[in-house]
Amino acid sequence: MIRRSSLLLTPIVVLVLAGCGSSGSSSSSTAASTSTSSSSAASSAPAASSGVTISAKTVSGVGTVLVNAQGRTLYIFEPDNATKVTCSGGCQSIWPPVALTGSEKAVASGAVKQSLLGSDPNPAGGNVVTYHGWPLYTYVQDAAPGQDTGQGINSSGGLWYVIAPSGAVVKTGGAS
Repeated sequence: MIRRSSLLLTPIVVLVLAGCGSSGSSSSSTAASTSTSSSSAASSAPAASSGVTISAKTVSGVGTVLVNAQGRTLYIFEPDNATKVTCSGGCQSIWPPVALTGSEKAVASGAVKQSLLGSDPNPAGGNVVTYHGWPLYTYVQDAAPGQDTGQGINSSGGLWYVIAPSGAVVKTGGAS
């Protein structure tokens, strides 16, 4: 008998508690939908932070090119031939690849096309962000955002160039 009365009281207690602090059931459903919206917003926030952002910036002498989240110019290595990472070992100490760790993804911003972003395995481990098939790198000699001191130079066994948001390799200008 006690069990039956407990079972009967449980729905009543739930209804009473649900009604506390609200003027009607519409407030409860609004609170529930607000809670759901907050949960959705909270769960989508980490997805945005779990990516490596690639955007575009105008760099004097070469035009609008890809840059990382810090505004550093991104380069391609001609020997990669838009197929795979060939810069490894000491090359990566001078030309650090744009790395993806764990479950990170490349995220396009501004004029950059999400459809051209991808990744390739890095011989050193993890993955490297690619654009139109080209693995992307920064250059340690670029001391500040907007510099392109690596443009057109022959280093680590090949030529280095910037890349436009269209996916075209830019072979003009350089060393600003």
